[in-house]
Amino acid sequence: MLGLSSLRFAALRSCPSATGCGGNTSPLADGGRVSFLVPEVDEDTAPPENVHKWRMVVAYDGTKFKGWQYQPSPPTIQCFLENALIRITKLDRKKLCLVGAGRTDTGVHAWGQVAHFTTPFAYDCLDSIHSAINGLLPPEIRVREISAARPEFHARTSTKSKIYHYKIYNEAIMDPFHNCYAYHSAYKLNPHAMRQAAKHFVGIHDFTSFANAAHNDRERSPIKKITRFDVTEMGPVLQLEVEGTGFLYRQVRNMVALLLQVGKEALPPDIVPVIIAERDRRELARVALSAPPHGLYLMSVNYDEEILKPPEGSPPISFGRTHQLSKCKVTFY
Repeated sequence: MLGLSSLRFAALRSCPSATGCGGNTSPLADGGRVSFLVPEVDEDTAPPENVHKWRMVVAYDGTKFKGWQYQPSPPTIQCFLENALIRITKLDRKKLCLVGAGRTDTGVHAWGQVAHFTTPFAYDCLDSIHSAINGLLPPEIRVREISAARPEFHARTSTKSKIYHYKIYNEAIMDPFHNCYAYHSAYKLNPHAMRQAAKHFVGIHDFTSFANAAHNDRERSPIKKITRFDVTEMGPVLQLEVEGTGFLYRQVRNMVALLLQVGKEALPPDIVPVIIAERDRRELARVALSAPPHGLYLMSVNYDEEILKPPEGSPPISFGRTHQLSKCKVTFY
């Protein structure tokens, strides 16, 4: 076991060349710089035997980041997580094999992103590494949970379903506190028409018309199953919640874009099956532009309960340490 007490953690934002980091650096808002590794890691490569696998649930405000997926031109969520883990474990990227459940795009947020990584050693307690990771991450990224994972668990390929939210602020004047976290529609939307249209997405369909061409992704089947698509009024906010077995690149934002046109009553609700049947992205582009990323949230990634059961003898799940104040200490007046 690696003794965390023997390590000294320096914040990544103040480290120009962290141990194990490559030559690429990126400036941060406070004037510091952070270094990132350059070599690519094949996420589908099976980890070697006799390694321990760990599952993380990660939340982040995606406003300042270039999405989840690692790339040499940072910052990305995966880059920050990997560099924190490298500092703590003293392992390189290839041994960590960090994989996320979904490659959220630039500006997209998450509350329930799931990732896994591997180590050649075990931990008796996960609270220390949990605190260390969050201590090295910028405040916009937080690991909410860490647990031991079964060898067969894979953050992406073991997924049963994903839930996304898209928030629309539907008032004449935008609330500045929602500016980075909801799309502003000054047009008064018709939620009933949007619900009628959303029902047409439910089921198993070929969603070619709603998928942008991915730049560096593998070939994926356009056949996806949507189990529900709800439109909920929350005061001035319309929340669109969609659950499905999987989604193509920008599929959710493209579906939302069409629902916005229906909500503005520019298109009828039954336009949805017509666009689906065309199986041509150009047909959607004629009537709707992709919805912007800042209203989108990856809320949860769901798995079968059996595969989430930790291996026998694993340490308890860490949900973070709770701090207590001594009677003789006063933090501030």
